[in-house]
Amino acid sequence: MPLTQPHQLAPTPSKVAPQPLGSRGVVVALLIIGTWTALLAFELAFYRPDWSSPWPYLLALLQTHLYTGLFITAHDAMHGVVSPHKRLNNALGTVTALLFAFNWFPGMLHKHHQHHRHVGTAADPDFHDGRHPSFLFWFARFAWNYVTWWQVGLMALTYNLLKLAFPMSNVIAFWMVPAVLATLQLFFFGTYLPHRGEHHADNRHKSRSQLRHHLWAFVSCYFFGYHYEHHDQPYLPWWRLWQAKEAAAQ
Repeated sequence: MPLTQPHQLAPTPSKVAPQPLGSRGVVVALLIIGTWTALLAFELAFYRPDWSSPWPYLLALLQTHLYTGLFITAHDAMHGVVSPHKRLNNALGTVTALLFAFNWFPGMLHKHHQHHRHVGTAADPDFHDGRHPSFLFWFARFAWNYVTWWQVGLMALTYNLLKLAFPMSNVIAFWMVPAVLATLQLFFFGTYLPHRGEHHADNRHKSRSQLRHHLWAFVSCYFFGYHYEHHDQPYLPWWRLWQAKEAAAQ
């Protein structure tokens, strides 16, 4: 069964109306940050994994999911949909981006809006030639565009500091590996699946969308697989994208 489906431009009446953000986006962002921090602190300082049981692997997957939530929060901040207060919105975007492998929010902000303005063209920093949609080659090009040397240096420094205080196996399993897995997850569901290959001429967003299954859409990438809907209605925070999918299905 395909993970995505072609999606044409949804008619205007099916769009979801914007709503005042209030404090909801901030509460959601703080919940993700707080849960990620608390779980990581437990895993590093107190948890002694039994690698013969499934629990450490399940905890690593949960940490991966929370890492993905950090990036999705930073992404929402790029669209100004975490808080109506610009300083708070950008502060939360900066914090969540830094927690996710020391990404720099201002640099990501510029490139991400380039992606939206020039999706699927040579001016799109996420673009890859649709005639050769090799996952690994595309991912390597994507990483080259976004990962900086100072990020790598800070990650290496942080790793060496963490392993002085906590068991090295815990640092690798619960801090390092989840960051790598979340990066692959975000690329696979947020770039590769929706933007690979050729698109219909009337698909102005050059994007596909996951099949409508809200639980899987949340677990796989915080509804980011509803990618056509995101490009069509970027004013929706991640936790309202399922509504756009529902509206498009009517």
